[in-house]
Amino acid sequence: MEECEYVDVVVKGEGEETTKELVEAIGRGIPLNGVKGITFRGENEMIDTDPRPFIKNIDDIPFPSRDLLPMSLYEFNGVRYTTMLTSRGCPFKCSFCSSSRLFGGYWRGRSPENVLREMKIIYEDYSVRNIEFLDDTFTLNQERAEKICDGIIEQGWDISWGASSRVDALSRKLVEKMKKAGCWILFLGIESGSQRILDAMRKGITIEQAKKAVSMVKEAGIRVLGSFIIGFPQDTLETIRETIKFAKRLNLDYAQFSILTPYPGTPLFDYVKGSNMLLTEDWSRYTATEPIIRIEGLSEEDVKALFRRAYISFYLRPGIILEWLKNKQFGLMKSGMKAVINCLRGR
Repeated sequence: MEECEYVDVVVKGEGEETTKELVEAIGRGIPLNGVKGITFRGENEMIDTDPRPFIKNIDDIPFPSRDLLPMSLYEFNGVRYTTMLTSRGCPFKCSFCSSSRLFGGYWRGRSPENVLREMKIIYEDYSVRNIEFLDDTFTLNQERAEKICDGIIEQGWDISWGASSRVDALSRKLVEKMKKAGCWILFLGIESGSQRILDAMRKGITIEQAKKAVSMVKEAGIRVLGSFIIGFPQDTLETIRETIKFAKRLNLDYAQFSILTPYPGTPLFDYVKGSNMLLTEDWSRYTATEPIIRIEGLSEEDVKALFRRAYISFYLRPGIILEWLKNKQFGLMKSGMKAVINCLRGR
C-alpha cells in the first residue's frame, strides 16, 4: 500500500467473511476499524485491524456462484472443466511456500458429503466432465480422500479429475481407488534431486520416497506431473544438474520447472533479505521464471540457462514425444513444444 497509492484496503488471509463485512461497512458508511482482517488507508497512516480467525468448519462456506460465470466457455479439447478446493491449509514447513501463511499452518478439509454435493451440481447442472482439485495436498487425510472416491464411484459419474499430493501422503490402496474414481493425473511436489537441498528447504521428504511414490502412482495408471525448483541459496551447478537428471530418471509424464521465487511473508524471503541476497523487490518480476536472488558461484545467466536446459532436455526426448503421439495428446504436444520454443528464445 505504501508503494501503490491507488490501493485503499487490503483483505488479509481468508476473504469470505472479511469481504462480506467490508462491503457492508462501506455500504453503510461506517468506520472500517471494526472489520477484522484488513489493512486500510487512514488519513495519515496505514491502519491494521485485529486479525480474523481462520474458518474452522469450511463446510460452512457456500459453494462458488458458478451461475455468474460463462461455464460453457471453460473447456479444453472439447471437454468442459472447472476447479474445486476441498481443503485448506498445510501443516508442513517448506521454507519457500506462501500457502501456509495464507491459509494457516494447519489443514482443514471439507467433509466428503459436502464435496460430493458440489460435484453433483457441477456434473448435472453444468455438464462438466473434468475437475482440477486445487488443494495443496488433496490426500493429506487419506481416509477422507477414499470416501470422496467411493462417492464418485457409487454415483457412476463419467468424470476425470486431477489433484496434488506429497510423495509421503499416498498409499497403493488410495491411488488405485483414485484411478477407479476417474483420477487421471497427480501433481507431486518433488522440488529437488538433491537430498541436501530438500533438507535445506525443509521439504520433509526423501529422494527414495519420491521414487516410490512416482512408481506407485504410475503402476495404478495415473499420470504424474512432477514439480521442481532450481536456484535455492544452497544450490550449486552440480545440485541443479542432479535435479534435472532426477526429473528425467523418474519416468514422469510431465515436469514443471520453476526458478526459486522468495515470496514476501515466507521464511525464505526473510532469510534472503536478511542475508542481502535479493536482486530485486520489483514484484512484477516474481514470476518463478527469472532469478530473484544471488547464488554464490552461479550468475543470473547461469540460472536462466539451467532453467531452459531443464525444459528442453526433459521434453525434447524421443520417449516423451512418442508417448504424446501414442496417446493422441496433440494439444499437450503443441503446448509443450511452444514452451520449449519460448525457453529457447529466452522468454
